[in-house]
Formats: sequence, C-alpha cells, structure tokens
Amino acid sequence: MNYLVAVLPDRKQAEAAYSALEEAGFPISQVNILGNGYMSADEFGLKDPGKQARKQKNLLFYWLVPFGFVAGYAFNFLTNIEIFPEFNEIGNHISAGFLGGIAGALGAGLLGGGIGEKVSSGNILPYRNRLDAGKYLILVHGNEDLTQEATRVLYQFEPENLQRYTESSVK
Repeated sequence: MNYLVAVLPDRKQAEAAYSALEEAGFPISQVNILGNGYMSADEFGLKDPGKQARKQKNLLFYWLVPFGFVAGYAFNFLTNIEIFPEFNEIGNHISAGFLGGIAGALGAGLLGGGIGEKVSSGNILPYRNRLDAGKYLILVHGNEDLTQEATRVLYQFEPENLQRYTESSVK
C-alpha cells in the first residue's frame, strides 16, 4: 500500500483538489481530507506523539522506580557505604533505596517523556503541527499507479508539501 500526503494552505484549495481527484475517477474511499471541518488527525489514526510519550513514560516509571529502589538498597547492603552518619545501618539502606528510586523516576521522565516523544513522532508531528496551524491535508492511499496519478493531479494545486510513503515506511 502506498500513501500520498499533500499539504494545502486553505479549505478552498483542499476542496478543489478533492473535487479534481473525484473528477479524475479516483475512488473516494481512498481519498481523505484532514483539517478543520473534516476528519481530524486522531480520527484518521495519526497518533499524537505527546500522548504516546506519556504512556511510555508512565510504563517506564512503573518499572524503573521500584527497580531503582531495590538496586539502591541492594548496592548499599552489599557495600555498607554510610550515606548519612546519623542513620543506622538499616536507615542507610533505605535511604540508598529512595535515592535509587529517584534515579529511576528521573530516567523514566527523560527517556519516556523527552527523548521518547522526539524518537516516536517520526513524520507525524510536522503534519499535526500543520493541521494545528489551520492547513489541510489530502491523503490518498492505494497502489503505486494510483498514487502516481494522484501526484500529477494534486501537483497543479501547488501544495506546500507533497510526500509519498510506502507501507514499509509507515508505522
């Protein structure tokens, strides 16, 4: 399956492009308009990278905080390092466990939230940003010949961006 994404600046051009595709005989079931008044990015299935990153961060938090606590406790138990001189041996072990848990929480926030959003967004984030800016997307999906013909039809509307994808490059 191949995909073609065209970014158009306003609703009038998006509707004209859709009509041109319809007149050229394209199956309407394979053409979508995304934008204000039409299908949203979430309805079409363009996942919000921020939402995905929050899910990933929560999952990492769930696993890394307890692991960090156990690792910190075990390390202090094995080495008998005195973190706080005023605490007894058990108090130092528990303090080390809390510090390990804090390190796990920081790791989950950094990897799941910050880096996770940048890595998982791929090409979706620029398209979502354009939709948020009031632009419109025309999406055509089908075989290679269909997307090549759609490229020729849509090119006459001078889209801001015209990008083709194959099934293997789309997540």
